Amino acid sequence: MKGMIFAAGLGTRLLPLTEKTPKALVEIGGIPMLEIIIKRFIMFGIDRIIINVHHYAEQIIRFLKDHNNFNINIAISDERNFLLYTGGGLKKARWFLDGNEPFLLHNVDVLSDLNLKEMINTHTASGALATVAVRDRPTSRYLLFNKKDNLCGWMNTKTNELISSCDPGKQFKKLAFSGIHIIDPFIFDLLDTRNKFTIIEAYLKLMDKHSIKAYRHDKSLWFDLGSKENLITAGKFISQNKGFII
Repeated sequence: MKGMIFAAGLGTRLLPLTEKTPKALVEIGGIPMLEIIIKRFIMFGIDRIIINVHHYAEQIIRFLKDHNNFNINIAISDERNFLLYTGGGLKKARWFLDGNEPFLLHNVDVLSDLNLKEMINTHTASGALATVAVRDRPTSRYLLFNKKDNLCGWMNTKTNELISSCDPGKQFKKLAFSGIHIIDPFIFDLLDTRNKFTIIEAYLKLMDKHSIKAYRHDKSLWFDLGSKENLITAGKFISQNKGFII
């Protein structure tokens, strides 16, 4: 199975740690974020991976070379000249991800013990265009889902922005996105003609005609590694759970 790791971010929330180091190589419990995600992918049978790079890209490329690409097929999607965001980054990687089977997308700064195999199987059985991992947790930005767990909107509680096709007469669920998705390659024929956009923007444009499903994982551990405090907490988890990665 194929997968993509979004590793092109600037990591501004982690300054000064990312002043001379790409976010993907910031260590959690002594192990770079990128290595943890790659080994998690391998554990679940995802052995063809593309990684987008931008900030200190040469360090990531050298890291992969030094580790012999972890003995799997790893490609680079080079965004050094122009950061494309998640949607544009996905679109640029079409040459690698296109095909007849779904693929996994994973933010490099997300750590979770979510069972990726179960999520993949759930997506395949649903026939959805995409399945997104979500949790019931506080955030300023929520994805909205109807009673059938189909995406029907998005809201920002800080700015009061709302994009919604949810039935106003029925209840909907507000859930926080976890930075992990399973996507059918058919999405490439539907993506924005622009080069720079987010994948959430794409989902919101497609949700009325295509099923974007929620995958709840409220009982799984999940860390946003974008803050120094969470780095410490996640590091303790990694140190105490050696079997989490290979």
